[in-house]
Amino acid sequence: MRVINRFQKIVGFDRSMALASSALTALVPFSILLGAVFVHYDAAERIIRRYHLTGAGATAVSSLFSPAEGTSAGVGIFGVVFLTISVLSFARAAQRLFEQAWELKPLSVRNTRNGLWWILTLGGYAVVTTLLSALLGGDALGVAALVCQVPVTAAFLVWSGWILSAKRINWPDLLPFGVTGAVLTAAYSVGATIYMPRLFNSSAARYGVVGAVFAMISALFAAMLVLVASAALGREVRDELIRIRQGERPSDREVRRQWDTVVEQTRSRWRTVREQVSHHQIKGSNH
Repeated sequence: MRVINRFQKIVGFDRSMALASSALTALVPFSILLGAVFVHYDAAERIIRRYHLTGAGATAVSSLFSPAEGTSAGVGIFGVVFLTISVLSFARAAQRLFEQAWELKPLSVRNTRNGLWWILTLGGYAVVTTLLSALLGGDALGVAALVCQVPVTAAFLVWSGWILSAKRINWPDLLPFGVTGAVLTAAYSVGATIYMPRLFNSSAARYGVVGAVFAMISALFAAMLVLVASAALGREVRDELIRIRQGERPSDREVRRQWDTVVEQTRSRWRTVREQVSHHQIKGSNH
């Protein structure tokens, strides 16, 4: 109940979508610019190979990450500025997750230096996990690579919470989040490997290149939902461990109060959604 309540407090679904949108905004230009700087880097080919895409899905991904026919990708001042803004926006979105989950005072742009360090570490994490996948990803699901990636992911998540919170969260307090996030991320990767080819192919067959964008934002949303849920769970596990060490145990009345809070928040959100749907239906009928 505490985890559910914490997830609702940080507006988990909205936070996941905000992270996914920021990640997509940074991912596409970053991949294109990497292809312009490093001739042998092909983001489309990596995605196609990672998720075993074929047919319409592979074609849509190639079109999305490739420059227009007869042109070549270049790195201009505007491109560098836009990329910097987009990756910093993603870093601040991740920063807000930790600030909300651990109830810290927002720092916003004042934490930009730590955000830049985190972006560099994110790049290093991507390189390490890519190498592990290349070396150990012999089986269809890449289970061996994922098992080796779990401690790497856990360390990266703990570091992320520590640096993005401006070192206001002690790293031992982040261990439950790191371990939970690493395990759930590995499980998500297995599911994504199975389901992503179908999602990309069906979306691309219906909408073309735009379908590939829909599929990517869906995949990123699911990944960020895992991250947000891990943050909520990790925070509550940390608090529960402190209560256990102090010999505290919640009374039945406290448990009931927390349950009533969760139910009331869920009902409130459901009423809001129903009112919005009814409003759109009435507006549509009037037109």
